[in-house]
Amino acid sequence: MQTIVSEFEAIGGVFVQRPRAIVEKLNHIKAFVFDWDGVFNNAAKNSNNSSNFNEADSMGTNLLRYAHYYKTNEMPLAAIISGEKNEQAFYFAQREHFQSAYYKIAHKIDALQHFCHAHELAMHEVCYVFDDVLDLSIASACGLRILINRKANPLFRNYVVQNNLADYVTGHESGNFSVREACEMLIGLGGNYDALMKERTVYHGNYASYITQRQSLPTQFFTVSEQGITQTNP
Repeated sequence: MQTIVSEFEAIGGVFVQRPRAIVEKLNHIKAFVFDWDGVFNNAAKNSNNSSNFNEADSMGTNLLRYAHYYKTNEMPLAAIISGEKNEQAFYFAQREHFQSAYYKIAHKIDALQHFCHAHELAMHEVCYVFDDVLDLSIASACGLRILINRKANPLFRNYVVQNNLADYVTGHESGNFSVREACEMLIGLGGNYDALMKERTVYHGNYASYITQRQSLPTQFFTVSEQGITQTNP
């Protein structure tokens, strides 16, 4: 484990919690939830008021979900919770077959509570990847928290660390493959990175089974209405 820890510390990653404590938390995780803006991108908007993602981060989320499947033989839950409406987030969630995508959710803990209730999850069974103030309601409640680094807000980073709102801070900044870093760190601490790479390389039967199940998952979309959080067709 120390070699893996050293690899990530060498690229600037910070283990706010002891690596073994992160492993213990990871053992209880059943869902991986991601913010969108500032996590999969640098939060800049295009002409359609959306924000993009990169394929390296996408592969990271896929391998992270496979690592969970490899270990438990169960498909993990996956969701995006965003305060904005992003067409690229919708496309990503559907392409990667995340079970849920929440958008235009100002108080994000409401979305997490809805997600957990729908899937009979406890909040400590959720790993959350986030970057900013709107995410702290979830970071204060879920089991495992990964803060995406951004050097422009050192006071915010210090606040998160000092108030025990993150377990790991990425070395890479938002929009610069930081999701891939977070995913690889978790897979590495899980102890089966080499086995996963070998099976993915030859499209091993276990990976083929995983991908078949993943591709069969529908994506549901939710936002806030007068009735509370309701399912939509964005």
